[in-house]
Amino acid sequence: MKHVFTLLFALTLTALTAQIKSPAPSPMCKITQTVGLTEINMEFSRPGVKGRTIFGDLVPFGTMWRTGANASSKISFSDDVAVNGNALKAGQYAIYTVPGEKEWEIIFYSDVSQWGVPEEWKADQEAARFKVTAITMPVSLESMTFMIDQIENDKAQLWLMWDKTFVPMTVTVPTDDLVMKTINRTMNGPVAGDYYSAGRYYFESGKDKAKALEYVQKANSMDPKFWTLRMESLILADMGKKKEAVAAAKKSLALATEAGNADYIRMNEKSIAEWSGK
Repeated sequence: MKHVFTLLFALTLTALTAQIKSPAPSPMCKITQTVGLTEINMEFSRPGVKGRTIFGDLVPFGTMWRTGANASSKISFSDDVAVNGNALKAGQYAIYTVPGEKEWEIIFYSDVSQWGVPEEWKADQEAARFKVTAITMPVSLESMTFMIDQIENDKAQLWLMWDKTFVPMTVTVPTDDLVMKTINRTMNGPVAGDYYSAGRYYFESGKDKAKALEYVQKANSMDPKFWTLRMESLILADMGKKKEAVAAAKKSLALATEAGNADYIRMNEKSIAEWSGK
């Protein structure tokens, strides 16, 4: 019995100990910044100088570095961008660097699942690799940081700073392309999705059914989808136009079958049988 109590006490002590929280040596930081119309998100841990010699000692020159502490530092872009003229698709990347006394190599890596530098480096995961000139700052920055500054409509500066080292990069975003697409779309009138959304709202909110049908049929004349044709069939059936409803449902069924959407296949088959009186 004595051993049982000893075991229970040990388990209880372990459980209590596991609940104790303490500050992380290299605390996590998350930043979000909109540049033009593009959202940039960053996640990185911030190691401190703590009286140490950083670059050329703690972080050796000429060696791949995780660029921070703990998990790899990450950056994501909501749109296609360019960093120092190097094109990057929208998405998330791990940032690795090779520090040098005067020049740094920057790598944006597609595999973001690594804890630090990958044990097996895969060249096909390199989304971009380029060199930048490092600058010596007159003062020391205690905690490593990334900063997005000097924000303009189409670009911003991405800065990496730690101790007395400053590594600048320029991120260019496609603001003009995004704005022009919006302008052209607006000036050219509604697209199929706009007509569908309007028609669906008219129907589901109990407004004018004829107007709902008009909008949804306009959408289907421009870009028919199995879900928009399904909506047309529902409106027609609700208006008592069962023959036309069956015809629209059969078109929806064909596209749903092609897309492999089991839910819409089932719903259309059931509706066709019901509206056909079978």
